[in-house]
Amino acid sequence: MTKMESSRPRRAVASRRTWLAAAAGTGAALGMGLQPGPARAARLATKAHIVIAGSGLAGIAIAHRLHAMLDGARITIVDAKEVHNYQPGFTLVATGVWPVGKVIDRNADLQPAGVGWVKEMVAEFDPAANALVTTGGRRIAYDYLVVATGTHQDWAQIEGMDLKAIGSNGLASVYPSSDAAVATWAAMDQFRAKGGEAVLTLPATPLKCAGAPLKMTFMVRDRLAQAGTLQNSRVTFYSALQNVFGVKAVNDNVLERWQALGVGVQFTQKLKAIDVGARRATFTSPEGEATEVPYDFIHVVPPMRAPDAVKNSDLAWKDGPMAAGGWLEVDKDTLQHRRYRNVFGLGDINGTPRGKTAATVKKSAPLVAQHIVDVVAGREPGQKFDGYTSCPMIVREGSAMLIEFDYEGRLIPSLPMIEPLQESYFAWLMKVRMLKPAYMAVLKGRV
Repeated sequence: MTKMESSRPRRAVASRRTWLAAAAGTGAALGMGLQPGPARAARLATKAHIVIAGSGLAGIAIAHRLHAMLDGARITIVDAKEVHNYQPGFTLVATGVWPVGKVIDRNADLQPAGVGWVKEMVAEFDPAANALVTTGGRRIAYDYLVVATGTHQDWAQIEGMDLKAIGSNGLASVYPSSDAAVATWAAMDQFRAKGGEAVLTLPATPLKCAGAPLKMTFMVRDRLAQAGTLQNSRVTFYSALQNVFGVKAVNDNVLERWQALGVGVQFTQKLKAIDVGARRATFTSPEGEATEVPYDFIHVVPPMRAPDAVKNSDLAWKDGPMAAGGWLEVDKDTLQHRRYRNVFGLGDINGTPRGKTAATVKKSAPLVAQHIVDVVAGREPGQKFDGYTSCPMIVREGSAMLIEFDYEGRLIPSLPMIEPLQESYFAWLMKVRMLKPAYMAVLKGRV
């Protein structure tokens, strides 16, 4: 039971429990655009070696699907990570809604039987030779490659930032790890007791879960209101861009809500440096003008780019808007590499207009798996990905919006009972109770 539920009359709580029980009957997959998976076609016989770089949601999900669709293929996952993090739950841990145990699993328990696992990171891709090199110096040849490495958090761009200091001196960030999420809640909990100046940031680079900085802003304000210290506080969001979210309808809705809630916004202000001990942040404008901002609580979002192994390889975009971050050069419709036809991208690494969420993996993993099967069979990939992305936008404890959109920024709601820009308790329940089971179903290739 949440703190909000505990303050409501028993009848209201009971009615919501009844609603939840009824909603559960519709399937835990709701909210990620999930539908029952299609009947499995006959497995394609092949001796191909498929290497998957990465063991997050994207890497393990595609491993399960390919294992089920191919007969005789050798599949190898390359990734040193032993712990699997349910990253969509980090904001819930960081705002005191969930215990950290809900976001931690073991990769060994999640990967399909019969799939090889090289417990090293990729150090270098050599696509011209159909090979990669691991951090331990091992060279692994492949017939087909799936790049699912995720993003690199470029903390070096923020002078003075100390990840070990998260949780102290008002410093917070939900992005680095589950431990950082726990420490962020400690910082937020301490801050809300007295209130003060809250600063929240957004960099100019593409982000995984671009809604997380907004959710943290809503929840900081809500926690202050719950603690009775809002009148002693000011909450300000500093965006390095000219907006706070890339979809205009969502951006405008959030800004309207923040105005009503008293949340201030500063645009085109990039976090350049932070003095953790002095609790001061330095922001710069596009013209290079620096502004020093004192704070009592700050949530820092790092600039993001592709990991070095991708960025420094021939797999990265060489020109265009995705080149600076070294993102994977894939066709946005097929997610097949534009120059190396035996290479596909899945998840946050893709240099596409949108799509760095778990929901994007749900929609795109079946397509990529089918395209690999098609290429193995000598066929051209025939399906098109629409860029589906979903963001359950928390607006306060007990209320959220379920926002779904495509490459073009069009809202594409999958549930008729939920208006995408209207907050509801049902959307909150989906985020808190249903999306983790849905995520696990996607991860295991069941939907």
